[in-house]
Amino acid sequence: MKRQQTISREVEWEGVGLFTSQPVTLRLRPAEPQSGICFVRTDQDPPVRIPATLENITRRARRTALGNGAVAVETIEHCLSACAGLGVDNIQIELNGPELPGGDGSGLPFVQLLREAGICAQDAAWEPQVVADVVRVVEGDSELVALPPLPGGPDTLEVTYDLDYGPQHPIGRQVYHVTLSPEAFMANIAPARTFALEEEARQMQAAGLARHLTARDILVFGRDGPIDNELRFPDECARHKALDLIGDLVLLGRPLVGRVLARRSGHTLNHELVRALLEQRTVQEQARLLTRAAPLDIRKILRILPHRYPLLLIDRILKIEGTQRIVGVKNVTINEEYFQGHYPGDPIMPGVLIIEALAQIGGVLLGQALEHRGKVAVLLSLDKVKFRRAVRPGDQLILEAEALRVRASTGHVRGQARVGADLAAEAEIKFILTDQESQ
Repeated sequence: MKRQQTISREVEWEGVGLFTSQPVTLRLRPAEPQSGICFVRTDQDPPVRIPATLENITRRARRTALGNGAVAVETIEHCLSACAGLGVDNIQIELNGPELPGGDGSGLPFVQLLREAGICAQDAAWEPQVVADVVRVVEGDSELVALPPLPGGPDTLEVTYDLDYGPQHPIGRQVYHVTLSPEAFMANIAPARTFALEEEARQMQAAGLARHLTARDILVFGRDGPIDNELRFPDECARHKALDLIGDLVLLGRPLVGRVLARRSGHTLNHELVRALLEQRTVQEQARLLTRAAPLDIRKILRILPHRYPLLLIDRILKIEGTQRIVGVKNVTINEEYFQGHYPGDPIMPGVLIIEALAQIGGVLLGQALEHRGKVAVLLSLDKVKFRRAVRPGDQLILEAEALRVRASTGHVRGQARVGADLAAEAEIKFILTDQESQ
């Protein structure tokens, strides 16, 4: 069994941010299995944690940044790429400034730092996402396609990057292919540096960015090629684009197994591919849950909830993870009586009933704790309620609740309702737990 990995010990690196030019100290720490990759801004009081997930993306030009409220971490892709290349699944990355050190604009300094820390296996299975069907995202002349792995192919990620800015561009067409492994990453991808045209570099510095850099520090292309610098590879630009893509794919939260074909893609399109792959994963997980034996069928649900027709809005519980998370399903049919008036000729499930369904599954989750057996979860308050799409007859509403805070007499959960991969509604719900006899 292939296992998850982290680093063996803490290591530090002092450097300067690539775009902000601010000094920063970076510290890498081991992390527990299943915890993933998380950035921590230690210069904040209290320190701010920012997990490396797509939901935390903050839009920036020419780089990938994550945010938690007003606090951000900038230019994370080279570090994430090094983690993916060397197979580090769980790590805490601390920094006392807004941007990671830039070094020479490649992934090599991060590879050296990870190797200095040492990489060790953990007592948890490696859980990749395997591309199941073709996923394609397009923006203008840029394109990304994710394909399933070839039968009998390697249990890893394969990337082909086609960099082609046109016949008149100072950077000629370059095509690079890599089958990802620690050895291939360290030798062929990590040393590839970020690059810019001379005009772009001047514009950035005029805007106050990358003020400390010269053409000797990163690759700057004039009409005749690199200025005051030499290429490490003839196709170094395509290799760096592959490095960026590998780093951005870490935002999936799992290693990706499959093939990715890229043409002129950048960070924005990379993020769109991650979003599409996450949607594919959601649909796959839902399909698996729906074909498995239910831990709670309708008869057991009736023993937990006091609700009855027409306001029992859960048909089946698909998954229970202790007292922390629950997934269930509501099959929406045209026979629901509320469709007679909401609305004639255009039936839409009332949003208040979607929230009620989330409240009910939240009540089932809270009822899993021993101290809550025999109690009823009564709705106390709603917060952060948002409706994302209409729910219509024939839809299968997947209901999910996650415990945020649970006490002896109160509970606080986060609920999400989906139709396939589409988020239909979400809310944070607070309950008061009372004895059934008092109802």
